[in-house]
Amino acid sequence: MISRILTLTTALAGTASALAAQDAAITLDPVEISSALRDDRAVLETPVAVSAREAEDLEAKLAGSFAALINDIPGLTIGGGPRPFAQEPNIRGFNGERVLLRLDGGRFNFNQGHRGRFFVDPALIKRVEVVRGGGSTLYGSGALGGVISIETYDPADLLAPGEAIGARLSLGYGSNGDQRSAAGTVFADWGTVDALLSLSTREAGEDLEAGGGETIPYSAFEQSGGMLKLGIEPTADSRFELSYGLYEDDELTASAPDQFVASDRPLVARDARDERVRLSWDYVPEGSDMLDLSVLLYSETLEITEDRVEAPRLDETRYETLGLEIINRAHADIGVPVDIVYGIEMARDSQEATRDGAERASFPSSEATTMAGFAEATFGVSEALDVIAGLRYDHYARDPGNSALEETSDGFWSPRLGLSYRPTETLQLYGNVARAFRAPSMTEMYNEGEHFSFSIPRGPFLPPLTITNLFIPNPDLKPEESTQIELGLRFEDQGIWRPEDRLSFAISAYHADVKNFVEQTVGATETTTVNVDGELYGLEAELSYDAGAWFAGAGLSLARGESDNDYIASLPQDRLTISAGLRPSAEWELGALATFAAEHRFINADVEAEGEAYRTVDLYAAYTPLSGPLEGSTVRLGVANAFDESYHIYPIEMPMPGRSVDLSVSLAF
Repeated sequence: MISRILTLTTALAGTASALAAQDAAITLDPVEISSALRDDRAVLETPVAVSAREAEDLEAKLAGSFAALINDIPGLTIGGGPRPFAQEPNIRGFNGERVLLRLDGGRFNFNQGHRGRFFVDPALIKRVEVVRGGGSTLYGSGALGGVISIETYDPADLLAPGEAIGARLSLGYGSNGDQRSAAGTVFADWGTVDALLSLSTREAGEDLEAGGGETIPYSAFEQSGGMLKLGIEPTADSRFELSYGLYEDDELTASAPDQFVASDRPLVARDARDERVRLSWDYVPEGSDMLDLSVLLYSETLEITEDRVEAPRLDETRYETLGLEIINRAHADIGVPVDIVYGIEMARDSQEATRDGAERASFPSSEATTMAGFAEATFGVSEALDVIAGLRYDHYARDPGNSALEETSDGFWSPRLGLSYRPTETLQLYGNVARAFRAPSMTEMYNEGEHFSFSIPRGPFLPPLTITNLFIPNPDLKPEESTQIELGLRFEDQGIWRPEDRLSFAISAYHADVKNFVEQTVGATETTTVNVDGELYGLEAELSYDAGAWFAGAGLSLARGESDNDYIASLPQDRLTISAGLRPSAEWELGALATFAAEHRFINADVEAEGEAYRTVDLYAAYTPLSGPLEGSTVRLGVANAFDESYHIYPIEMPMPGRSVDLSVSLAF
């Protein structure tokens, strides 16, 4: 596998070098990555596969869910089906808690089967950064597949030049499901103090329809949220920020909302409430190369209530994360220039759940604590070559809160070595080898009790036979470990064929050798988790060209893998996306996105899994007046799934939404 990666990378490097040799008329400002790498770094200096989506890219999609928002990023799939509150990420076949979610710097570690991981309104998001591949050196447990870093708006992002106060009102409508949304934001910057307040609501008043007109049962929903930020800069070197975020949803849905309502997935009235608090301090003294300090204290509290409609039963779940991060960035010269990022991280997760007031064994009350220290240094060996070396140590402990089960604790070292070679200003070749890990979750180790039950008819004169499937705890689960190798190249330049155009291209090939992969095995009467070994490998590519008056792009994701069981259920479908658009004037933009997913099929003596091929087309138009009373405002019209394709995203069998005509108006004051 490694030889194939090297051959492919060498061939592509020759092609990109030929492009780089052309004269560039204008210097292209480099794309910067910050929150996902704990430091500001140009993409062309980063030895990992990374993609970023800015506010304009996100808003153009008129997205009401994360599947619509970022599902076009190579290597990333947003699964979980059509209900937005059930969606969760998958990077290269690593899903669930193998992908680390960060929201405004804080970890979001919650993951309960079938219930989704995104608890924030897309209307609040200004930027999403996605790092693909093992990121345990910087982030520890959970970054086995990568990191998704979500940033929300600050006042500086919304204020017009020269203004100290402003407001924005956004209204939206989607025809599929009679969806309506509204968001209002006020913001100000008075020099030493800045503030932002945002309130939003989003609802589908009717059940969504799949392609062809099939109703997706119990897919209507109500979401609301808000965000408050207050920043204080007592000196030019120091900034404090306090933020509070709230998300709520309310719906009638399946107890496993990524599946249909059935006898073993009964109907429930669900309410979810997520509250997040962030308190940060940034200290960057002028003229200092050794001090660029960031301190973050954060909390995340999620409460989910599920009240079963038939045969009443009340389930209540609470998950809380408390965390502290202290990070410093420094620059030194030891014969060669060195940029260093280092710090400590502490986090405590606690969960508890009840059923009709009594403890619920299927989501056991337990606590997880992690303490870690890390450092990563970038050595400028020459003008063209950087060497990146990093090391992290995590110590974690799991307390089951049950005297019948043993506490567990362990430690893990996560080293990383990367190379970044830039033969020209526009071309980068990189390689990366890293160790990554994920500690088993509290639920994977300790859950017990009923998973599901079903009845089998026994004839007209006998009552049906009820069979109950039980969770069996496995406190001996080992942490997942992987050694990941990645090779790739990037090319980014301006003035390729005309002075104002720009071209960017990236491709990466990877291989992950995974030990102790945690898989759930479901038998006739028992469900438990076990460790298996496996490997995942694949290729990703991303292309973008912008000529001003028109633009085009493409993204490719190919993922493969196998385990001791011959099969990794989380492997996504191969996918190709193609985008194109026109700008007939400075005020107008017209665009289209086509997605092609290949058939996914695996059959052996024990497993049969199939995902049908599909293709979808999304269209949009945006009008942004540059003068007059609507200056600074935007009107967008879109058609999602324009040809009303009936499809589902493997492995979830529920169909995704069909055609929807969407309209949004954003007014700036």
